[in-house]
Amino acid sequence: MIKKFAGVSIWSEDLHNLLPFYRDMLGLKVVHESEGFVVLGEDQSDWPTLGLGTHSEVHGRNPDPARHMVGFETDDLTAESQRLKEAGVEFIEEPTEYGADMSIATLKDPEGNLVQLWQYRGLS
Repeated sequence: MIKKFAGVSIWSEDLHNLLPFYRDMLGLKVVHESEGFVVLGEDQSDWPTLGLGTHSEVHGRNPDPARHMVGFETDDLTAESQRLKEAGVEFIEEPTEYGADMSIATLKDPEGNLVQLWQYRGLS
């Protein structure tokens, strides 16, 4: 029986193309590191994680970046988007409201994978 969502992995020709972006630019914590693979997230085992790894079948930039998107929640989408733009991150969607409770911005990581920043408002 499946108990919960545990995480997602993004594969690369070389994980070091992606690691600085997710660790340094987005501020995710490395919680496990081994040869060719890192896990980012929280020390708590009940939180979902993001794995980054080198994979022999992945070469170059993602040719179909809209197929999957990794989302991260922020408490200030406008400020976070501005900080990342000033650091040179490419956005394909500016912060946009989706109903009264959610805003989303979409950006690209160094290999063209799409990443979304989410801000929830008024949800408990």
